[in-house]
Amino acid sequence: MKYTNDTLPGSPLPPGLYVVGTPIGNMGDMTARAREYLARSHRIACEDTRVSGSLLKRLGLSGTLVPYHDHNADAQRPRILEWIRAGEAVALVSDAGMPLISDPGYKLVRDCREAGLYVTTAPGPSAVLTALALSGLPTDRFHFAGFPPTGGGKLARFCEELAGVPGTLVLFEGVSRLDRTFEALAVALGGQRQAALCRELTKLHEEVRRGTLEELAAFYREAGAPRGEAVIVVAPAEKGDGPDADTVDALLGAELAAGRSVRDAAAEVAGKTGQPRRALYQRALELERGDSDGDSDRTDPAR
Repeated sequence: MKYTNDTLPGSPLPPGLYVVGTPIGNMGDMTARAREYLARSHRIACEDTRVSGSLLKRLGLSGTLVPYHDHNADAQRPRILEWIRAGEAVALVSDAGMPLISDPGYKLVRDCREAGLYVTTAPGPSAVLTALALSGLPTDRFHFAGFPPTGGGKLARFCEELAGVPGTLVLFEGVSRLDRTFEALAVALGGQRQAALCRELTKLHEEVRRGTLEELAAFYREAGAPRGEAVIVVAPAEKGDGPDADTVDALLGAELAAGRSVRDAAAEVAGKTGQPRRALYQRALELERGDSDGDSDRTDPAR
């Protein structure tokens, strides 16, 4: 069955899934259409019924809230599809912002699409786009990486995978982990890469702190964890950014000749050039073994 949004005002909502964006901090960002969908849906599927219940109360609305989150999504999806097939309109909301961003909502949309059920959205605020807009970093091409893993080894591998992404990076992160995550990003991407920490977006104490990855890591090591919700934005690597391969080899060779260990030589050159420390460490190992002209699979850290 096909519907158009032009037929919705003044009539009961047709059966279907209504993906509704909600404020990420400022209630003034609630759109009229989003409020209308919540008011006229038969049920509202949400991450936390307490959070969504508070939102409805502030909007002067009431509704039937049903939990839909990571822990019950597989069991709840078939029920939601049955409610829609039975003629109900079901709204989908997250605790804040647009659903489907770091939550299981996309599977519900996928299953509704595959079942031929109506799906539409009332788009609203997004912490990802808000942080991009405020960061002052390039926005023409970006990659949303979600939440980094918490384990040290997993975090390092996660950041290494991001090193090859050709665009601005956007990550969600808990404020208690900012120092560790900025440090891991500095190691994997190069400490001189520009970045921004966007905190408490759209709220009273909204803050954007700019600097290099190394500067931000040092700041949060010293200052400790701030309050609120945080989004990390990291600028893309620039073409030709940093010294060429021969210069890198010369710098590493000088550090090794001075008696520094491979690890310390890589760290020293990373600080001077902003190149990824892990790539420099690998190249320093090759130089120490006497592989001065490089192997066929050598990675140029300046690229």
